[in-house]
Amino acid sequence: MTTYQDIVYEKIGPVARLWHNRPEMRNAENTQLLEELNSALAEAEADSEVRVIVLAGKGGHFSAGHDLKEGRALRANFSVEERWAYEDQYYLTYCLNLLNCHKPTIAQVDGACIAGGFMVANMCDLMVASENAFFADPVVHTMAVSAVEVLIHPWVLGSRKAKEMLFTGQRMTAADALAAGMVNRVVPVVELDDAVLGLANQIAQAPAFALKVLKKSINRTYDIMGREQALRAHFDSHMLSHFSEEAKEFKASGKTHSIRRDANGHPINV
Repeated sequence: MTTYQDIVYEKIGPVARLWHNRPEMRNAENTQLLEELNSALAEAEADSEVRVIVLAGKGGHFSAGHDLKEGRALRANFSVEERWAYEDQYYLTYCLNLLNCHKPTIAQVDGACIAGGFMVANMCDLMVASENAFFADPVVHTMAVSAVEVLIHPWVLGSRKAKEMLFTGQRMTAADALAAGMVNRVVPVVELDDAVLGLANQIAQAPAFALKVLKKSINRTYDIMGREQALRAHFDSHMLSHFSEEAKEFKASGKTHSIRRDANGHPINV
C-alpha cells in the first residue's frame, strides 16, 4: 500500500476509505492532495479485495475547496495555456476518473463541502451527510468566475436548485440537499462513520461484476443525455471566464475571495 501525506488510505475489509487529511486547512485541496487522491483511487480500483470506495474528510470538514493560497503563490501568473493544462488535469480529468470509477463510491460529507470539494464529492455514486454538513459554490460572487471547473450541479440538484445555489452563492443545508435528492441519507455527526461503513458493507455483498456493469449502464444513461459532454463544455466556458474583464477587476480590487467566512470567521476557500 502506498504511503500518502495529504490522504489517509484506510482499508476496512471490502471497503477502502480515502480521507482528505489537511484538517488544519479544512481539507483545502492542494496539488499534492489531488495527486494523492487520484493515486489512491487507482490503488483502490486495482485492489481485488476492495468492493466499495468511500471519500471522506478528517477534522470535521469534507473539504473547503481548492487551496487558494497555493494557487496565488504558485499559479497567479500562469498563462492561458498553463492554467488550462493545470485545471484540465487536476480538476476535470481527476473528477472524471472518479465519476467513471468502475467500483461503487460513496461521499461521506461532514461540515463544509464547498466549491472544489462540492464537485469532488458529487462525482461519487452515493452521498451520506452529517446533520451539520453544508454545501455551497460561491465562486461567481467571490471570483467573478462561472462556478467551478466541473459543473455537476444541475445533474445532482436539477436546474432550478442549481441556479439558486450558484446565482446566490448561499449555503445549502444537509436537510435541503436531502430534499433535493443530492444526498441519500442524513445522520447525526456521531453516527456518520458507522452509517457510511454499514452502507458500504451492504453494497459490498452484491456480486462485483454485476455492480460494475450496472454502474456503467446508469452512467451511460446520463452520458446519452449528454452529461460528460456538458461537463467538458462548461470547463471550456469556465476557463474563458477566468480572463474576463470582470474577473480581472475583481482581482485588482482585492474583492476576490473576501466575502465568504465560516462560523469562526475564517475565510472559506473556493
